[in-house]
Amino acid sequence: MKSVKPINKYMLVSKVVEEMKSQSGLLYTSQESSDMRYQKAEVIDVGNLVEVMKPGDSILYDKVYGHETIIEGTTYTVITEMNVVVVL
Repeated sequence: MKSVKPINKYMLVSKVVEEMKSQSGLLYTSQESSDMRYQKAEVIDVGNLVEVMKPGDSILYDKVYGHETIIEGTTYTVITEMNVVVVL
């Protein structure tokens, strides 16, 4: 990715699609997975004021606040640092 840089507390992330299972081992359907509040993602780049996360980190963020954008044909999600709930 060239010349795209988040600023301030914004972060550019890429959603991670993974197979989700219940504790008993049953697979969730795609609808059940999309109903979950938090989304797993990989941090692509961070703004100059982001203190904890760095590119390459795996995170969980509150997907209600994520905004998708297409950059050079690839879909990314833009979030703020405060929308991250867990660094994995």
